[in-house]
Amino acid sequence: MSSLKELQDLIHEKYGIEASALDPEASMREKGFDSLALVEFVFAIEDHFGITMPDDDPNIDTLARLAAVVDEVRAKQTA
Repeated sequence: MSSLKELQDLIHEKYGIEASALDPEASMREKGFDSLALVEFVFAIEDHFGITMPDDDPNIDTLARLAAVVDEVRAKQTA
C-alpha cells in the first residue's frame, strides 16, 4: 500500500504542481517547498488520510520518504 500517488495528487490539488515535475526521490525543499509549505502540506496530509503524522522525523525531505511515513502510520492504525 503506497500513498505516493495520493500524495502526488494532493500536491497537484494544493499547489498546482504536476506529479511528473516532482521526482519522489528529490528534495522537496529544492523544488521550492520551504519549511512553512512543508508544515502546511503535512496538515493537509493529516486531514486527507485522517492520521496524525509523527513530529520526530526531521529526515522527511522527499516525497518518497513522506509516502513511506504515511504508509507506516496508516498500517499502525489498521493493525
